[in-house]
Amino acid sequence: MDDELQSALGSALESALEKAGDAVTLAPVSTANAHIFGLIAALGVVMTLVYLPLRLFLTLTTRSRRLRLLQRIRRLREELGQSVAAPD
Repeated sequence: MDDELQSALGSALESALEKAGDAVTLAPVSTANAHIFGLIAALGVVMTLVYLPLRLFLTLTTRSRRLRLLQRIRRLREELGQSVAAPD
């Protein structure tokens, strides 16, 4: 029983080593894939570094414009309310 188990494990190990040897022969393809992956990852990082500050800036300026517009509307309402109430 132990001999059968040992021979099965030995044959599995040999086949795994053969497959690993085949993978080593594909090294140039793996290197090209690694370069492409690195390039895409670097582009993603650059896009993130550009997008986040730009998005924050646009959000803050939009909020400040909105706030100024609301303040202007309030002032105009107050002025209109006072001018309507004054002639009475």
